[in-house]
Parts: sequence; C-alpha cells; structure tokens
Amino acid sequence: MVEFHDNAILLSSRPFGEDAAVVQVLTASHGRYAGLVRGGQSRRTRPILQPGNIVRVAWRARLDEHLGQMAVELETAYAAQMLDDRLRLSVLSSLATLLSQGLAEREPSARLYEASLAMLDLLASENPPEIWLAAYIRWEIGLLEAAGFGLQLDRCVVSGAQENLCYVSPKTGGAVTAEAAGAHAPRLLILPSFLGGMRKSLEQDLINGMRMSGHFIYRQLFALHHKPMAEARQRLETLVAAEYDIEEGQEKNGRVN
Repeated sequence: MVEFHDNAILLSSRPFGEDAAVVQVLTASHGRYAGLVRGGQSRRTRPILQPGNIVRVAWRARLDEHLGQMAVELETAYAAQMLDDRLRLSVLSSLATLLSQGLAEREPSARLYEASLAMLDLLASENPPEIWLAAYIRWEIGLLEAAGFGLQLDRCVVSGAQENLCYVSPKTGGAVTAEAAGAHAPRLLILPSFLGGMRKSLEQDLINGMRMSGHFIYRQLFALHHKPMAEARQRLETLVAAEYDIEEGQEKNGRVN
C-alpha cells in the first residue's frame, strides 16, 4: 500500500458513479494528484470539493500508478468567499483550470504551490482588482517557469539593454526595446509597466499583460499538445477587457484603433 498526507489546493471535481467524485488537487509536496473521493457527491462533501478551497488530503493506493482513493478535510473555504464577485471567481476558475490542465501530474513544485496559495490569499483580500489582476499575470508567468518556459523580461534579447523595454517577442518570450523592435513592433506583444515596460494607462497595462501571458500560456501549455486554450482562461481575458472597456482586438501596440 502506498499513501501520503499533504496540504493541497482543490483544482477540480467530477462525478463518478452514483455517489463518488474524481478530484484533482495541487499538493504542497507531491505535485498535482487525482483521487477518488467516496461520497464526493453528497450534500456535506460537495461544498468542500470546490476549486480554490484549501484542503488536507490523505491519498492511498495499492500501487503508485493507480488512481487511488482520497480523503479530504476542509482547511480554508476560498471558493465561498468569491461567489458574489464575478471577476474574482473568474480569476479563481482560471487559476484552478490552468493548474489542472496545464501542469504535469505528480511533479512536485513547492514554489508554484506557495505562489498559488499566496494568489488565493490576495484574491480573497479587500485589495482592489487592479492589485490582484496584476498579481495573477505574474502568477501565470510563474506557472510558465514551472513548466520549463521562463520569460526573459529584465533585458532586451536583441541589444542587452535594461532600460526602455517596451515589447516581448512572441517567439522567444524575451523583452525588446522600442529601438531594437523597429519595423517589427506591430508583431510584438506589449510589456506592461508593472513588469518593467513603458507606462501606459492602467486599463491598457492590465489587458496587455493578460494578452502577453495568455499568448505563452496557450503556446506552451496547450498548443504544444494540440489542445485548445482553456475556456476558463479565455473567459477571464474577455471579462477583463469588458471590465476596462477595451474590446478584444481593438487595442494593439498601445494604440486604440
């Protein structure tokens, strides 16, 4: 018998049979794991198995490669705190979905777990949305790094300059200055000011940041495996654009056409 006990972030839950549920979690020490929760569809257990909740899990299986059975105990009910806020709930859904669909199974990543936990704490705080949206974009960059594709945003990949960074190459993920970009600027992604780019309006910074990180999330976590972009992530970007009155596809390279 193989087993472990760990703290975890609940990522997803789907019905299995008449009363059980197959649950995915991101554990503190063991990476992303799935398990069968007996009674997972019961009225008592369903509120616990909500994406974003912090739980204590006990996982066991006869062999390590088996799905295994999982017992869960609620630690922090983040999901219930965000039900009345559409934007917060959308960020929470996107975070849980990206971890569930874009992260390799059973590969420990303590740093990503701690970053995800900090993101949930911030999301549940009374800070304005601009704070946690910018933090969420940084979290996506951390997810990419954990997946083996770190962005290089501290210096220009063409000239090596550390100042006047404006763009990001959609191919390499490296920052580019306006001078180095030249005529290629319209084909580059825009680096928001909270990541070291040139200052624009807050609205433009947030949507540019969502588009930049979203481009690499799709390319590195989904397109490489011939999968479509996660619907929860697409919905979040659409909602952020609507929240800040910038229609998708309208603002490009810092200009509203």
